[in-house]
Amino acid sequence: MKFFKAIVLVLVVVACVWAAPVKKAGKASGYTAGAAKVLGAVESAAPFSGDRLFATLDSVGGTGTWMEWDVNGVKDPSLMSVLDPMLKGANKPEMVWVITERSKPLAAVLLPKGTGEVILFYELPSLDAKPVPLSINPVLSPDVVLRDYRQINETEFVHRDRDNLKVRLLNGGMRFTYEKKGEEPLRIDPGYASMSFTEKEAVLREYEDYFKYEYSLMLRAFVQSTRSIFNWQAWHWYMPEWNAKCLMNRKELDAILKQGYFPPLLTLFKTKTASGETVEFKTDGRGYSELLISR
Repeated sequence: MKFFKAIVLVLVVVACVWAAPVKKAGKASGYTAGAAKVLGAVESAAPFSGDRLFATLDSVGGTGTWMEWDVNGVKDPSLMSVLDPMLKGANKPEMVWVITERSKPLAAVLLPKGTGEVILFYELPSLDAKPVPLSINPVLSPDVVLRDYRQINETEFVHRDRDNLKVRLLNGGMRFTYEKKGEEPLRIDPGYASMSFTEKEAVLREYEDYFKYEYSLMLRAFVQSTRSIFNWQAWHWYMPEWNAKCLMNRKELDAILKQGYFPPLLTLFKTKTASGETVEFKTDGRGYSELLISR
């Protein structure tokens, strides 16, 4: 496929291991902190197993969602103050994650240590990259982008853990689809057009909250299950200063509600890259959603 032009090797570390409790990692440990605060470290005598790795992350991050850092994505200076010395050294990070559902974001860095590994946890002052337009990386490989998917045929892939999450490669793009059967259809109040201003404002806020939640589900399903498609890091998609010009606005939503019916697919996010690709997140309000990348 023209959309995929090169093969990039990815290191995946999997094994069964015991992990030590979180302990302080101060200056004596030799680990860099930059602008961040070192919270602690979890060491393992052998490489972390997948289950133990994510259990350790969740034990520190709580109920939030850890998002994987993309080396090809936009760099946040506060995070890079931690990572740059490591990336320039001999003991390079194997993986990096960020979690944002807290007063200050956390970063977790997985490093080799002897025959095992260590996860370092940092509290960042902020995620401070300046917003830039969305773009698609020029060199993409299914082995990297879709490493969490299994290939069905030349153009179709299915997520390894969720059969209802699929990808179809197109000529110059791709379509991600997710379908949750049994969802109650989204409905419009037939009396919306005749409501007072205050009543309309309340209804608009309800729909905006619903679509914000739907958008977050799409990001987790489509963006956070892939690697290195876009220049935005996973957390940038949630930030108003990055996405505000791309999301469906209140005027558009009001016009839809006034007409009294939803279109077959509602576009929650849409933008066009400088290279000419259109990126759209859509939902039918009945359990089906898609991410379409096209030319």
